[in-house]
Amino acid sequence: MTSTSDLLTIGELAARSGLATSALRYYEELGLIHSQRTTGRQRRFARSTLRRVAFIRAAQQVGLSLDETRAALDRLPADRAPNATQWNAVARTWSHRIDQQIADLERLKRRLTGCIGCGCLSLRKCSLYNPSDTASTHGPGARYLLGDELPPSDHPA
Repeated sequence: MTSTSDLLTIGELAARSGLATSALRYYEELGLIHSQRTTGRQRRFARSTLRRVAFIRAAQQVGLSLDETRAALDRLPADRAPNATQWNAVARTWSHRIDQQIADLERLKRRLTGCIGCGCLSLRKCSLYNPSDTASTHGPGARYLLGDELPPSDHPA
């Protein structure tokens, strides 16, 4: 159990982390952070929670989902800084995920000048890239942006 002098109220954690108390409650609901309760049922967070919140914010900045972030946090100690071995295991996972994100962004960049397969047919160009809305047969959303390949006949000349 953490000493009461090392505990932060949710307001103090919000002020120190720069997040709204509602975000902190949501993170707690998802199991990303944990609190102790006083006899009056008020939340108290260990100071080390600041490190976990910083980790969550960093994960969001590189595009990790909250589920991916929780999986990473589950591999790290909740009450202290991770050792080099623990952190390197998480860093390898992040490196792989960031590489995927970079590949997705590069694909988006290449396709920004052409049709993204939205199926809207509202632009004259779409009727060239997506005749008869064939992209919609692959599912909802921007199919070509999501990684579906353009059929050979749909490639711009």
